[in-house]
Amino acid sequence: MYRLSVVPALLAVTMLAPFALEAQMTSRTTGPVRSPATYSGRSTVYAPNDIVATSQPLATTTALEILAAGGNAIDAAVAAAAVLNVTEPHMTGMGGDMFAILWDAGAGRLVGLDASGKSGSNVDVAAIMAEEDPRVPGSGPRSVTVPGALSGWSTLVETYGTMTLAHVLAPAIRIAEEGFPVTPIIAQDWAGTVNGLRRDEGAAATFLIDDAAPQAGDWFSNPDLARTFQRVADGGPEVFYGGELGREIVDGLAELGGYLTLEDLENHEPRWVEPLSIDYKGYTLWELPPAGQGIAALQMLKMLEGYDFSTMEHNSAEYLHTLIEAKKLAHADLSRYIADPDHMDVRPGAMLDANYLAGRASLIDPSQAADRPEPGHLATDSETIYLTVADRHGNMISFINSIFGYFGSRTVVPGTGLVLQNRGAGFTIEDGHPNQIAPNKRPLHTIIPAFVTRDGQPWLSYGVMGGSMQPQGHVQVLLNLVEYDMDAQEAIDAARFRHFSGTQVAIENLDPEVAAQLEALGHELRDPEGVAFGGGQAILRLPRGWAAGSDPRKDGMAAGR
Repeated sequence: MYRLSVVPALLAVTMLAPFALEAQMTSRTTGPVRSPATYSGRSTVYAPNDIVATSQPLATTTALEILAAGGNAIDAAVAAAAVLNVTEPHMTGMGGDMFAILWDAGAGRLVGLDASGKSGSNVDVAAIMAEEDPRVPGSGPRSVTVPGALSGWSTLVETYGTMTLAHVLAPAIRIAEEGFPVTPIIAQDWAGTVNGLRRDEGAAATFLIDDAAPQAGDWFSNPDLARTFQRVADGGPEVFYGGELGREIVDGLAELGGYLTLEDLENHEPRWVEPLSIDYKGYTLWELPPAGQGIAALQMLKMLEGYDFSTMEHNSAEYLHTLIEAKKLAHADLSRYIADPDHMDVRPGAMLDANYLAGRASLIDPSQAADRPEPGHLATDSETIYLTVADRHGNMISFINSIFGYFGSRTVVPGTGLVLQNRGAGFTIEDGHPNQIAPNKRPLHTIIPAFVTRDGQPWLSYGVMGGSMQPQGHVQVLLNLVEYDMDAQEAIDAARFRHFSGTQVAIENLDPEVAAQLEALGHELRDPEGVAFGGGQAILRLPRGWAAGSDPRKDGMAAGR
């Protein structure tokens, strides 16, 4: 049966809340300069008691229903995550992993949970390397790692919730059984995955209607998933982690060449972990430790602390160049050093050392875009779908759950209705690299929740979805709030950049003059059309009550009561 590893984690601090979002600038007398390409026309949502922001309306309303029925923020977050498994199946679900940072109002402390799974015991590295074109499996049954999400849902509810797991799963079971109308952005993403879904019998039967993806407004149901959730509600997570449901999934994957064993599921352990943090001009940003990429956001933000942003117009060439160059340096370290913490050859603290990061920041050339910065030299030793909810008691949770790629591995064991993640694609085949693929090992993880505290109190819970967009999105959104005085919705709406590799970057709604200046600095500008700039949600704690924003780049909404 799955076990909870009690890694020292409950970090007693007096400050927290996931931070903020990106926006555009200027004086509050005239209001921020907004981009018609990204400005949604939405107002920031204010609420006196409870508040929710998710990427799909049914998930938001479900969370509010749980709160109105007496549940707290943790109950509501897990209920919303389960509903998103039904309504946004290409992004998230019980077949993936999850992470959370939460503020426990009763104890006055910040808590981190890592519910990510390891690779299968049957991973055959020699066979992979012997292939004509050796590469880490990017999709299909061999890319599936142990799904940790359910262990995280259960652990959160049991430890900090007020309801049973069966209670919080009930809305998702009902929606999966009865069906719902598909929302527009989800329908668009779904349509782009049809060919991949067709390659797996279970995936095609579950997620295609007459061999096609549902369109916006089409009714979709997943009765197999409703039955899977009901089995968990009746028998607990042990049904999956070593029980009959787990056996069905492992046997189904084995027939297709997958690497997981029943013992891999049975031995899975979610872990309480201590969040990492850095201070920035009176605010403290919190991220979870490796194997996640949150440390890149911390590095990037700390490198920027010495800059005077009052002299830079928001999304000016100087501003964008400075942030892009800091991102490159942070991600050079990320790609070299971050892996399963049991296999890393550096301490995370060494990567956050103030002197080290000051040296990294000194490498930013204001007159030239770097191509591929080298990672820094560290002292080594052997140590080693985003949503947010706040409640009337003062609890806040920053929650992220993912199956990695669109529809994950695109593998569904027939009869389960559950798409399984392709998190194994996060490994590398580079010999000797700490993130090299191997059995029973966590890959580098992209999904990261964030939290910001101020003056010893929780201030902001937030996140930005989207693979490598996440750390750079975290920093852009936080600077929008802290440096450019935006409110929650403005900060989320504002145009963002996304750096890829080398000098390549895409920027939303870019002024032609700024584009020319960036190109003169050596940046290679990609067409932003079709680029995923992330989907953010944020809740801001007010002196009394809450404020929240939800990203117009997704189908979701913020709401309160």
